[in-house]
Formats: sequence, structure tokens, C-alpha cells
Amino acid sequence: MVNSVLFVCLGNICRSPTAEAILRDKATRRGLSVTVDSAGTAGWHIGKPPYEPMQVAASDLGYDLSPLRARQVTQKDFLNYDLIVAMDQHNMDDLQTLSLKTDTAQLLLMGSYISAHMPPDIPDPYYTRDFGATLELLQQAIDNMLSDQWPI
Repeated sequence: MVNSVLFVCLGNICRSPTAEAILRDKATRRGLSVTVDSAGTAGWHIGKPPYEPMQVAASDLGYDLSPLRARQVTQKDFLNYDLIVAMDQHNMDDLQTLSLKTDTAQLLLMGSYISAHMPPDIPDPYYTRDFGATLELLQQAIDNMLSDQWPI
């Protein structure tokens, strides 16, 4: 069973903090207790809030990203979380490089929760500018994640 999840993208200002907020909201609504956080593989935005257009798009769907602040993945994360979910293959490759053989976290791609027929990467709306599409994919993936990981 999964008790803690860390979502990871590149800068921790769009995809991963949004996934964090969505999972926290959906788990709370289902009465599930789970520790949720997010981080980036790059340190460019450490301490900064999520990207404003992402905050607006998430807020329109009822998710509050405003209290979140970007941070970078640390070695301790691989021991502190049961599941680390990368938003794309590039971030998965970075995580696998950081991970040690003694680490206990399971590493998965977020896209694996959507469909075997979908590309495994969640598009980065910082570049695509399609915040709504990313939100839709994240909500779908997290609904599936909750069904798969928390069968209680």
C-alpha cells in the first residue's frame, strides 16, 4: 500500500505541484490518509510559487496551488516516499540517475496511469501553453492512481 507520493517534473512550477494539489484534494474527499509532495529535478525555481497561468487554470477547477513552493529532489526523497511519479521520461531518467540501489521508493511515469495507448509523458504546459489539457490528463491519471494504489 502507498502512504506517501512525490510528484516530480522539471522545475516544480506546473505539472508536479498541480498533481500534488489534485491528489491531496481527491484523497481527502475519499477519506484517505496520504502524504503528498512535489519537487523538480532542476533547481531554477526553488522557493517560488507555481507558475501563475497554471495556478489560474487549477483554481478554475477548484485546486489551490498558492501555498506550494518549488523545491528540488533530494536523495532523502528516495527513502521518505513510497512512490515517486515522474511527469515525463526525461525526469524519470534523472530520477533513475539519482536513485541508489538501497532506495525504497518505487519510480513510475505519470502517463502509465492513463492508458497503455498514450505516450508516457505528461506535456509541460509551460512550453505547450495548454494548461487545461495538462490538468485533464493529471486528473485522469490521479483518479486511476487512486483506484490502483488505494483499493481500500
